[in-house]
Amino acid sequence: MSKKYTRVLKLEGLDCASCADKIETSISKLDYIQEATVNFVMKTLTIEFKENVNIDKLMDNIKDTIIKIEPHVEVTEETKGGHSHSHDHGHGHDHGDMDKKKVITKLTIGVILFIIPNVLEVSSNVEFGLYLASYLIIGYDIVWQAIKNIGRRQIFDEYFLMTVATVGAFAIGQYAEGVAVMLFYQVGELFQDIAVNRSRDSITALMDIRPDFANLKVKDETVKVSPEEVKIGDIILIKPGEKVPLDGIVIKGQSSMDTSALTGESLPREIGKGDEALSGFINQTGVLEIEVTKEFGESTVTKILELVENASNRKAKTENFITKFARSYTPMVVGAAALIAIVPPLLISDATFGQYIYRALVFLVISCPCALVISIPLSFFGGIGAASKNGILVKGSNYLEALNHVETVVFDKTGTLTKGEFSVTEIRAGEGFTKEEVLEYAAYTEGYSNHPIALSILNEYGKEIDKGLIKDSQDIAGHGVIATIDGKKVATGNSKLMARENVKHFNEADVVGTIVHVAVNGQYAGLIVIADTIKDDAIEGIKALKELGIKETIMLTGDHKNIADKVGEAIGIDTIYAELLPHEKVEKLEEIEKRKSDGKNILFAGDGINDSPVIARADVGVAMGGLGSDAAIESADIVIMTDEPSKIVTSMNIAKRTQKIVWQNIIFALGVKLIVLILGAFGLATMWEAVFADVGVSILAILNSIRVLRYKN
Repeated sequence: MSKKYTRVLKLEGLDCASCADKIETSISKLDYIQEATVNFVMKTLTIEFKENVNIDKLMDNIKDTIIKIEPHVEVTEETKGGHSHSHDHGHGHDHGDMDKKKVITKLTIGVILFIIPNVLEVSSNVEFGLYLASYLIIGYDIVWQAIKNIGRRQIFDEYFLMTVATVGAFAIGQYAEGVAVMLFYQVGELFQDIAVNRSRDSITALMDIRPDFANLKVKDETVKVSPEEVKIGDIILIKPGEKVPLDGIVIKGQSSMDTSALTGESLPREIGKGDEALSGFINQTGVLEIEVTKEFGESTVTKILELVENASNRKAKTENFITKFARSYTPMVVGAAALIAIVPPLLISDATFGQYIYRALVFLVISCPCALVISIPLSFFGGIGAASKNGILVKGSNYLEALNHVETVVFDKTGTLTKGEFSVTEIRAGEGFTKEEVLEYAAYTEGYSNHPIALSILNEYGKEIDKGLIKDSQDIAGHGVIATIDGKKVATGNSKLMARENVKHFNEADVVGTIVHVAVNGQYAGLIVIADTIKDDAIEGIKALKELGIKETIMLTGDHKNIADKVGEAIGIDTIYAELLPHEKVEKLEEIEKRKSDGKNILFAGDGINDSPVIARADVGVAMGGLGSDAAIESADIVIMTDEPSKIVTSMNIAKRTQKIVWQNIIFALGVKLIVLILGAFGLATMWEAVFADVGVSILAILNSIRVLRYKN
């Protein structure tokens, strides 16, 4: 989606899922719109315009279209800084932003008037008057909205259906039921609104990582400012307990960081001078001074929030199916209600119109598909929220759903299954030498080098190098280093250096990795093997994938075949393809694609930087170690911020839990509605059951959808 032609509108008061669908459908039909998506959970409308149109001129037309459909909604335009321009039409949504105390007061008065004729002996005229007054106090807003919507040719919405059902009850003399149905509908809507908002709050609380302020250093003092005001190169102060507001490098201080909001990791991370601190980290112990490297709009925390908030714009197939189903479900049930009201009294001798109109009214009450239209987007968004809590960014409900159909998982090697860092994996000592001596000689010889191999030897040695013992160090390009160490001539390097020095050395055939030979005064001391180390959780990750029922695990790598085979074998990979160039990885993935079963997906996990073409080509592209990596965040469908292969299993488990809850809601909502429809058609269900099948089922489905947030790894 091109940002240049995209605008986002905030729809305050949007608490009706079918209204959201109406807005999305109407805006999508405008001829200058490429695509329009309403995110019911975040209450936003994302609009992508066709190219070469005057967007500013068209915005007012769009806002007016929304107000015509839903006069209660307050439309504001979101700006880059997160602020908004108001387009208020002075209304608060009856079930959303209207003060709940007023709603409760109104319902209480209505209930008192409703109770009087049920407990006191009153004349029929007084009884009718009290019921009518109670009905109008409780339901006037619904009736008025239905009348206005008929003028706009909007029939089959919840306002129209409730009005016809309850007015119909009055028409056949069922005054008490007419009032009771409207009362329970309004109470149900109030509870539904509370449940939806609780669900939204639970989800957004997971992403409560947006910093409120930054302590900007100005000369010798600090000033509390908005993070948007801080520029690259500014120095900010982070005190214990405060969130890091912008990405930067620590220039002073040392501290322990809680990174769980971004990575899902419970263990704190120690950082000090020269280390990167990312926005969203929480400082736990020391005071830090940080030089800002990214503006707020480009910082990690902003990108993560944008990804999560926009995730429900990419809808899952189940969501799209339910939306289409809901559009046809209501007219079908209303049509059935009309047939029930008219046909049986004409064909059955002892059937009365009053009897069958009542049964038809039961159908009308139950014909709103709110339970499905609200709970399913909430379930998917809850799944995305649960994933983000575990350090996994899923860019859309469609990708969360796609994880349920993965049968083949393909991995890159370096940086994905292995750490991408060199370390000493083996030391072999020659005759007359110990392993400790071999390592010490090599460390002293490499004492002045910054080469990754030299650094891994120094890291393994782990002791202070007395550089006074090193004399005459000379670097021989393509061979290694020769130096005098404590009076001894030490040669450290590859087999070419050993040959040059006429030193007989160990055979390398059975060794996997980069080999560093060591000779002391012309005598062979031994060798050190340096290799990329396997990630701590890679073996358990592959094992867990197989337990989940993944058909095949594959590794694609540009590394040498013997190294790839050894790593793949150690981890438990089924198939290994080595010595591949980047374009050959794509070709290999296309070959694998041809073998997959119908309706199944291939997941590719890479480190996101050099694997972008393959990540983009796969059905589900996963970037490992995406924390702070722009390339990873851009190219992948899912970003694993902790760099752990086992998080692929976590994401699949969350996807399975989400799908389970979605289908529970679909089966429960449709099952209850179907049962009550059948009972209603035979006169065995009253409007009371119908109200439960409508509003009660909605509340239970919404509460069920919140359960997805409780996923524990």
